[in-house]
Amino acid sequence: MKLVVNADIKKGKINRNIYGHFSEHLGRCIYGGIWVGEDSPIPNIDGIRKDVLEALKELNIPVLRWPGGCFADEYHWKDGVGPKENRKKMINTHWGGVVENNHFGTHEFLRLCELLGCEPYICVNVGSGTVQEASEWIEYMTFDGESPMANWRRANGRENPWKVKYIGVGNESWGCGGNMRPEYYADEYRRYQTYIRNYGDNRIYRIACGPNADDYNWTEVLMRNAHWHMNGLSLHYYTIPHNWHHKGSATIFDEKEYFITLKKTMYMDELITKHSTIMDKYDPAKRVGLIVDEWGTWYDVEPGTNPGFLYQQNTLRDALVAAINFAIFHKHCDRVQMANIAQTVNVLQAVILTEGAEMVLTPTYHVFNMFKVHQDADYIELNYDSPKYKMDNEEIPQVVATASTKDGVLHISLCNLDPHNDIDVNVELRGNQYKEVSGTILTAPAINSYNSFENKNVVAPQNFDGAKLTNDGLVISLPAKSVVTVALK
Repeated sequence: MKLVVNADIKKGKINRNIYGHFSEHLGRCIYGGIWVGEDSPIPNIDGIRKDVLEALKELNIPVLRWPGGCFADEYHWKDGVGPKENRKKMINTHWGGVVENNHFGTHEFLRLCELLGCEPYICVNVGSGTVQEASEWIEYMTFDGESPMANWRRANGRENPWKVKYIGVGNESWGCGGNMRPEYYADEYRRYQTYIRNYGDNRIYRIACGPNADDYNWTEVLMRNAHWHMNGLSLHYYTIPHNWHHKGSATIFDEKEYFITLKKTMYMDELITKHSTIMDKYDPAKRVGLIVDEWGTWYDVEPGTNPGFLYQQNTLRDALVAAINFAIFHKHCDRVQMANIAQTVNVLQAVILTEGAEMVLTPTYHVFNMFKVHQDADYIELNYDSPKYKMDNEEIPQVVATASTKDGVLHISLCNLDPHNDIDVNVELRGNQYKEVSGTILTAPAINSYNSFENKNVVAPQNFDGAKLTNDGLVISLPAKSVVTVALK
């Protein structure tokens, strides 16, 4: 296969926030996954798990979305501040009916973001909340002057306001966030965003609730009625092999199901293209970002676990799903300004799984680590025509590739989706000369190989020596079912 890299043709900036994460009060994502409390025997910093913190820091995690998800539209932030012993308990009606003690609230989340060095992205309650509640939350977090909320923040131990840039106005308002029609939500959005104020030099990037997958009418109505009031519009799309009632197993699947999963992941490209076309009509300057703040694989829960906790394992298949999505987000970097995988720890396509004091990094984690070189880099034009990987009467490209340049280094990331056949990629490098090449590969014995608490490194990155510089460019020997990132200097 031939691949032409025009290293001098920059097609746009890959926003580092495309590598964002999502942490909802759901199952063991927050409690047990991120938060163990100050008194826990598990090593922690201010109640936040140290091992998870260090693993996420390694990814240069740029932005973290919280507190949901469906949970956001039943979360009342005032119950989660002040002395922990006085905080109200609540029932998490969406996710397993468990009692939530509200020990992880605004201060704890913003402390987590400080420790990670990432931007907080907070979703306010539109479904069961009030405009006043949302407005006061912004004031509590970001106002430096004399006011009831700012004074309450100081009384709760935080003198200086936080910087909070990203605010989502409701979540899935078409579904669990209120079952609203787009016309109704557009008006509610306009009302709410009026009271989400900029205090001091804190400048808020307002994100409206966008469509569920291919609901193009929602995007049309929101852009027509409210685009000048928003900075971003969200999009949710999950890769589900079968259907909502029977999603399929995370670890027990055949090649047909593997193929279907990858094919459904590629639908993200069509979704972004079509929603972007509608957005272009109202916003030709591309001022409004498309924010893919929920994406990833969704399977049936692991047998024997609480069905409301959405706990699933994570295989080499998921690593390939992540890499395909990143390539799609890069391609649309003119419009896609953030993406948040669902979810960070112990939920859906998590990058980390925990069990008591134990922690394991998933194949998806390793793809994030291999692709972090693309954060804030210049997207480079690639030309290639991949052979097809075929199954029954369907086909998808065998190879997915993407490239970027930053600080004089060219990074090319490739996936070989075919589980049986290696492929040689002949790379023609235009526009620059390179003297050295290095690389990293992620692959495993089987498409359903995964990392368990007993065996944590079944799917782990290795040095890749299958890339060789030649007089004509570069030859990359790409093994079957693998993800590779090469660096050229």
